[in-house]
Amino acid sequence: MTDTDAIDLASMLCSRLCHDMLSPVGALSNGLELLAGEKDPEMRQRCFELLEQSAQISADKLKFFRLAYGAAGGFGDQVDVAEARAVIDALARDAKRVAVNWALAESRLSKPAVKVLLNFAHMGIEALVRGGTIDIGAEVRDGATEIVVRAAGARIAFDETIGAALEGNLSKDKLSSRTAPAHLLCLLADHAGGGLQYRQTPDALVLGAVLPNG
Repeated sequence: MTDTDAIDLASMLCSRLCHDMLSPVGALSNGLELLAGEKDPEMRQRCFELLEQSAQISADKLKFFRLAYGAAGGFGDQVDVAEARAVIDALARDAKRVAVNWALAESRLSKPAVKVLLNFAHMGIEALVRGGTIDIGAEVRDGATEIVVRAAGARIAFDETIGAALEGNLSKDKLSSRTAPAHLLCLLADHAGGGLQYRQTPDALVLGAVLPNG
């Protein structure tokens, strides 16, 4: 990756963060405006509830971005998967009608593996536009971390360009803030000597990764 490519990717990821934060932060602003002019006690209480909900969603998204794209976890090579699990459970609650099932054989995973797991789970949640179930599994076997995320539900919504970016088959001119996270995962997997793949059907999306350790 050239310096220009790195700058472009960083810019796209920042754009993605801003896009995803716009809705909950905008709701906070609107809620404060409504609260300032509202006199009815019941309506004021409702405003407070909406503000609390928007603030929680904003915090959940920021925690996700910190782990999924940032240098969270200090300088160690391993990250406690309980932290990643808490973030995904929160995003699933915010999305509503999404149930998460976990099958994690390890208590700690490498930073690249955690980033892949988080982004896979996030893609799965976004694909479940009508709700559904996400099964998330990860284990270390034969010197490599294997990750599988399966989202199942009615009318799976998954952009094929994201899948192409995951597998490294998306041309540079088609990279955008929407496909940047998948491109980042492809780079992480390639750097580790591993690979990513996906499979989509009308009612399921399966995302898989194998990342050699060390």
